[in-house]
Amino acid sequence: MQELTPREIEDERMVNEAYQRLVDTYMNSPHRGKVELINKAFNFAKQAHKGVRRLSGEPYIMHPIAVAQIACEEIGLGSTSICSALLHDVVEDTDYTVEDISNIFSPKIAQIVDGLTKISGGIFGEKASAQAESFKKLLLTMSDDIRVILIKISDRLHNMRTLGSQLPNKQYKIAGETLYIYAPLANRLGLHKIKEELEDLSFRYEHPEEYAEISRNLAGMKDNLNAEFDEFTAPIRKKMDELGIQYEIKARIKAPYSIWCKMQNKHVTFDEVYDILAVRIIFDQGDVHDEITECFHIYAVASNIYKPHPERFRDWLSHPKTNGYQALHTTLMSKSGKWIEVQIRSRRMDEMAEQGFAAHWKYKEGSKTTKDSENELDKWLRTIKEILDDPQPNAVDFLDAIKLNLYASEIFVVTPKGEFKTMPAGCTALDFAFNIHTFLGTHCIGAKVNHKLVPISHVLRSGDQVEILTSKTQKVTAEWVQYATTAKAKSKIQAILKREMRERQRAGEDMLAAFFKELEKEPNSMIADRLCALHGIQSREEFYAAIGSGHVVLGDQDRNLILEKDSGNKKSWSRYLEFFKRGRNKSAEAPGTGTSDAPSEKIDRKKPLCLNEETMGKYIMCDCCHPIPGDDVLGYFDDDNRITIHKRQCAIAAKLKSSYGNHILAANWDTHKQLYFPATLHLEGIDHMGVLHQITGVLSQQMNVNMRKVNIETNDGIFVAEILLEVHDAEDLQTICQDLKKIPEVEVVNRF
Repeated sequence: MQELTPREIEDERMVNEAYQRLVDTYMNSPHRGKVELINKAFNFAKQAHKGVRRLSGEPYIMHPIAVAQIACEEIGLGSTSICSALLHDVVEDTDYTVEDISNIFSPKIAQIVDGLTKISGGIFGEKASAQAESFKKLLLTMSDDIRVILIKISDRLHNMRTLGSQLPNKQYKIAGETLYIYAPLANRLGLHKIKEELEDLSFRYEHPEEYAEISRNLAGMKDNLNAEFDEFTAPIRKKMDELGIQYEIKARIKAPYSIWCKMQNKHVTFDEVYDILAVRIIFDQGDVHDEITECFHIYAVASNIYKPHPERFRDWLSHPKTNGYQALHTTLMSKSGKWIEVQIRSRRMDEMAEQGFAAHWKYKEGSKTTKDSENELDKWLRTIKEILDDPQPNAVDFLDAIKLNLYASEIFVVTPKGEFKTMPAGCTALDFAFNIHTFLGTHCIGAKVNHKLVPISHVLRSGDQVEILTSKTQKVTAEWVQYATTAKAKSKIQAILKREMRERQRAGEDMLAAFFKELEKEPNSMIADRLCALHGIQSREEFYAAIGSGHVVLGDQDRNLILEKDSGNKKSWSRYLEFFKRGRNKSAEAPGTGTSDAPSEKIDRKKPLCLNEETMGKYIMCDCCHPIPGDDVLGYFDDDNRITIHKRQCAIAAKLKSSYGNHILAANWDTHKQLYFPATLHLEGIDHMGVLHQITGVLSQQMNVNMRKVNIETNDGIFVAEILLEVHDAEDLQTICQDLKKIPEVEVVNRF
């Protein structure tokens, strides 16, 4: 027997320790009992991945063990899930097949492993996004067994925890995909703690400087936050102890990513984020049916000590969120003059909030709330199936449709019979109609909201009582897509429009065939293409639909073209070829890119792009986010090797990272304040004589900045201004903002 090397001995020790920890965690869980099956899966996976290492240098088997550990410890899954997690990369990375897994273990484990296995090619054609296709397969399997997505989230969490060993372009791709899809998925499944960690890890790799700064600020105010927490909770603890309530009070500190989002959305600094501290009261309650009563009892205790904010009360008890979350939220005024949010929930509710739907298995017996929440999960899974039944042909559209269904903010809408329906914030009357029934949606002409007539585009608010009005003569139109905000409504509308389009195409094709028959000619594709060009239409499908809808009426010109003897006329054919060439070029444009004369060259994906004065002309600066030196940026290259530069938090960049991750490039600035870049500032403040003169004075005289455009409006003593400037980099812009804020009348200054 060959003697092991010191490295192999160390690897063996590391693997055995990690696996023993997994077994110990499983044995301490409510599941227990199937250690033999887990041992079998571990030994099988260990042998299958033998000799393979991760980029970090550790044995590959450490990754499946870590995924299984997360699934067991942090989500609470059992032996089938643990085995599937241990085996999740075997089919993808080794010669073993799904059939092998089924024969050696079980069809159920094989089905889960198959759902977790990446695939290539698929419904989006040759230039498909393998990411979107793989995600589609994952969702298809998930709709049969929710454990697939729970293990996939465990896999993604471990990949994010070890993302440092990847190249920067891979980091941006994986972090972007995580933020765009997996964090919302974790939230939708009630895995709040995991969702928060996924967001923070993505933020850490996409914006390392901002992450480090916010983390430093949080660490610096730790003592103050602890003192504030102790002072605020002391009288609440005293009263609850007197009442004999068994409880635990925790401080909840806002996560770095959440703070950064608030800074971006509200255009404020870290010091201006006031809700960093929240308080969570968790009580032990034996009887599930008395939980709601106890929550309100504790609320009464706290609100007798501190005054509650009249508009910041959220009851998630009677009507839980769609991810199963239950709690009572209120905001109280502390003695130091700060509003502090207080979350009140039972031990069961707390576990549900941390582990999501996985925790339902622990509380299945006799809980009405659990059954309601499981029904909500079933409804959500049915909606996912409906989207998958009629998938979008474009990868980005498909992922958008899924993402639309992962809403976090929710409202309650009441039917005329008094039933409560959960809907996403920002939904319209049309969304509500489709949510109730497809027939109501397709025939909706308007609604009565709180007994007042409103159009289908009316945005609903929480507590609205809604009655949908219908007409048998009503038909779906293309503009309805703009009125819909939910994935279900959008997918139904698009499916109806596609069906009607196909019907028009068939009718048009029949009418064209009849036209050819009148002329005693056989229809052929070459003449059809020439007819398309004659009418200025790009494709045959559009041409057939135009005939079927009556927008194109076949007449003498068509007759002459079909009967034309000299079909080889070079002049006419060159015109047609040029027309179709233009059409192909237009449709081939990659998302997020514009036109550029930049030369095509071979791209080294492993090396970051260097953005300096010499190379800048090769790249296209994205119009949607206007990146300037100093911004965190990335590159995206299309099939012609044209490269577009986006800010990493740009909405279009987020979609590209999720759908075309292999086209993402790392990019770094190396400019030396020689070039100028456009940037827009948004200002708000008190309208005062000479305030515009002060603003322009700071910009043109003190800062020597060139202003290209100034728009200013005043209303009721308030001014709003937008100024287009030319700056060297983000540092210049920050200095300008700081100087403008020194003007007494200026209240808000931020980059647009």
